[in-house]
Amino acid sequence: MSRCALVTGGARGIGLGISRALAGEGIDLAIFGRRGGSEVEAVLEELRGFGVRVVYVQGDIASGADRARALSEVTAALGPIHILVNNAGVAPKVRADILEASEESFEWVLRTNLQGPYFLTQAVARGMVRERAAAPEVAACIINISSISATVASTSRGEYCISKAGVSMATQLWAARLGEFGIPVYEVRPGVIRSDMTAGVQEKYDRLLAGGLCVQSRWGEPEDVGRAVAALARGDFAYSTGQVILVDGGLTLARL
Repeated sequence: MSRCALVTGGARGIGLGISRALAGEGIDLAIFGRRGGSEVEAVLEELRGFGVRVVYVQGDIASGADRARALSEVTAALGPIHILVNNAGVAPKVRADILEASEESFEWVLRTNLQGPYFLTQAVARGMVRERAAAPEVAACIINISSISATVASTSRGEYCISKAGVSMATQLWAARLGEFGIPVYEVRPGVIRSDMTAGVQEKYDRLLAGGLCVQSRWGEPEDVGRAVAALARGDFAYSTGQVILVDGGLTLARL
């Protein structure tokens, strides 16, 4: 039986690195993103080149109606979801000191980065529980993509840090709740990864990396995150539910 993964934001950046890695494992893909289908068609064709089925659903992770429609379309096209990767996320539109940042920005970031994935997980997990009862031999798991910002404070984007800290706690909550059903839940915590989100601060991080920000003094690539997700999806860490996988080149390693 082929397995199906739902990857939010899986058509570019870190999400595309994850989609490529999962497709390389022979896992069918459902990608949920905000861009129109014509904008991602080349990416979808690339992923189909791995010999897997790929569908795309356009929508906003922050919208309950869009989430429900996405799940309906995905299961109709590919069947049950066995792997959920909560990857989609946004940075504040304006980096503002927390003394000045707006409530509007806080609400937008939290709805997209935390509330949407939390309730998508709820809906998918219910389906996984039913599927596990009917076919317990088919492995299922949930993988949340957070950030080193879950623990590293950036006072110019407090709403982003809080959203990722929330994702970290959500991982522990879902791991605790779903353990009885044999559904592990993991957090992958990337560091400085080359993507659309970091393109505007490339010069800053080039300088910081050259100055020793990370133990491994290079940019992380989407493929680095993808390899970690693929290992979790394969079941390589089947006895490690609730755990954090750091993909940060040693940035958060305590050093003297």
